[in-house]
Amino acid sequence: AAAEERPSPREPPPPPPAAVERGAAGPGLWYEKAAPGDRRLGKVVTIAKSKKFRDHHGKVLLEGHRLIKDALEAGAVLQTLFFSTVGHLKELPEAELKRANLVKVKFEDIKSWSDLVTPQGLIGIFSKPDHAKMSYPAAQLTSSLPLLLICDNIRDPGNLGTILRSAAGAGCEKVLLTKGCVDPWEPKVLRAGMGAHFRLPIVANLDWESVPSNLPAGVQVCVADNKDPGALAETTSVLRGASRAGSAAGNLKPHGKSKPQAAPQREDEEGAAGVCVPELAAQYYYENWTQTPVAVVIGGETHGLSPDALHLAASTGGKRLVIPVVPGVDSLNSAIAAAIVLFEGKRQLLQRHKQEDNRQKLPIVG
Repeated sequence: AAAEERPSPREPPPPPPAAVERGAAGPGLWYEKAAPGDRRLGKVVTIAKSKKFRDHHGKVLLEGHRLIKDALEAGAVLQTLFFSTVGHLKELPEAELKRANLVKVKFEDIKSWSDLVTPQGLIGIFSKPDHAKMSYPAAQLTSSLPLLLICDNIRDPGNLGTILRSAAGAGCEKVLLTKGCVDPWEPKVLRAGMGAHFRLPIVANLDWESVPSNLPAGVQVCVADNKDPGALAETTSVLRGASRAGSAAGNLKPHGKSKPQAAPQREDEEGAAGVCVPELAAQYYYENWTQTPVAVVIGGETHGLSPDALHLAASTGGKRLVIPVVPGVDSLNSAIAAAIVLFEGKRQLLQRHKQEDNRQKLPIVG
């Protein structure tokens, strides 16, 4: 029986193992050279372009030294790293590289699919990061504020990436993405985010029913929109066709308080009359609104704020934050509006903390 298990002399010998070379980045760091026609590079393209593939296989693609290094330092799990020169390996944490498959490929092969203007020759396939298991930078955590961001139908990849970058820069505690937002792991979002994905928790694909459970107790939700402040006045007089019912309120008094207005109706995308949205007290964004903790909702580029966002804000006693623009000027880009409101929120929170510290340091007069 043992003789029968041995391969027949006529059978071809097994293929030789893939050629490997010892890496120059350190002892025990091995990589393999990709053979012509290696299909793994094709899989890279699939991961980059297909959200369905990313979700089904639980993989994301990161390109460039900075993004890959940020991901590794935050605890993201690297599966395969494609690189064009061994020198790239020296710039990355060696311990994490030893756990991954390292594949050396020609720079031309990377350049052929990369849509970067200047490809770096470094591509990593990672397990899709879980925000609950990540280790965010200590400097980010110590600068974190009781300020959260909720993205409502942000569909442009560049806008979402820029918004995430602003949220990280402002010291947001967390970012929530509702269903309808673009996938945060899309390559264009990752590039625009400049590492923000690995600096603060990002919870994606939430339905509105589950948003409250991802917010701290006692939070106040305010809404800021990227539409012209006068747009709300239009929607109150035109009940049908009011797809922008969530626009930032105009018709403000000098001190930023809005006159009571009837709640406008909203048409859904099919054109049928939708539910009425609650009317929120409106004020200018630079007036005090940072009751802690506080969350800000940024509306999408096309339809503005959804009724769900306005209902959530109303249920928490939130306000509508208006960014005034000169009459006749087009509405602000959603990423610009987010940056303006978030950094104003940061300024207010830091000022409040400073005032509280000063009160604690006052001498007690007996």
